[in-house]
Amino acid sequence: MPRRPRLLLPGLPLHVIQRGNNRQPCFFNDNDRSHFLDHLRRAVELHVCALHAYVLMSNHVHLLLTPQDPGNVQHMMKSVAQAHAQYISWRYRRSGGLWEGRYKAAYVESETYLLTCHRYVELNPVRAGLADHPGQYRWSSYRCNGEGKENPLVTPHPLYAGLGHEGELRRGAYRSLFGQPLSMKDLMRIRTATEAEFAIGTQAFMERIAAMGSDGGESPT
Repeated sequence: MPRRPRLLLPGLPLHVIQRGNNRQPCFFNDNDRSHFLDHLRRAVELHVCALHAYVLMSNHVHLLLTPQDPGNVQHMMKSVAQAHAQYISWRYRRSGGLWEGRYKAAYVESETYLLTCHRYVELNPVRAGLADHPGQYRWSSYRCNGEGKENPLVTPHPLYAGLGHEGELRRGAYRSLFGQPLSMKDLMRIRTATEAEFAIGTQAFMERIAAMGSDGGESPT
């Protein structure tokens, strides 16, 4: 059965997830994660994608990004996936596929769900029991977004920048968003939409995206 073509809409953030094949590990130690982030940094620069949040888990990766051109995401993800698969094959003398097919992606309604997706991504280690607080986990963007640690991978989204006119005020407002866990409703909405490769947002936003898809992926107004 042929793959469904991806809907390409400019100017909208995307929540992206790439899983290891059969949910098996794609990282075996911190060196592997460092190599992946090196590949990712080069790829987002080359393909002009603004990366707002990320987390590397043992067997999958979450990214929240806005591409300058929506078609760039496919090239970026292909570049990163191939480079990391080649590295893992060389490093561990492995054969066979590392990744579970192509990545999954869902458009995010900025005004209502962008910061919720930030929290969803950076709280993954807490939900998985790897940390009590996202700041304790090294392999995510939280230390940059929430604590001000320099990270050349991260480009703030305007909504994040709008949390405060000065750096520490902005980070304090961001940290306050993590005072409570995500609701089950938000968790399921993000998971379901990303798995279906559709849209994360209000009903009106999802209807708008659906209409664009039926019209052949025209630019949003």
